[in-house]
Amino acid sequence: MPRKIDMATGRAALDVVAAQDAPARTDLATAVRYLLQLLEERAPGKSVEVRVPPFGAVQVVDGPAHTRGTPPNVVETDPATWVALATGRETWAAAWAAGRISASGTRADISHLLPVRW
Repeated sequence: MPRKIDMATGRAALDVVAAQDAPARTDLATAVRYLLQLLEERAPGKSVEVRVPPFGAVQVVDGPAHTRGTPPNVVETDPATWVALATGRETWAAAWAAGRISASGTRADISHLLPVRW
């Protein structure tokens, strides 16, 4: 099990990412993982896999559990888009329309869970 990111460390990384156009890779990675952690806490489950390569992925949302192969419900986006979605700086609809979200499966629309940090 991955190490849990404490609130102070996660928020500090988010502050750095929000303040810089090109944050350090370690700050971006910590911010992405912290926001994925918050999503996992908010919507525990195993029916949707949320991927933010290369930094992390979590399975969330109550429902049928996925155990092997490609999950039937997958959301994938880049780190900058994930941070914007998870913090409320961008809406799901805007990111979807711009082609910055790939979502497949009947449960893949997680817009109702965003933002995770308010």
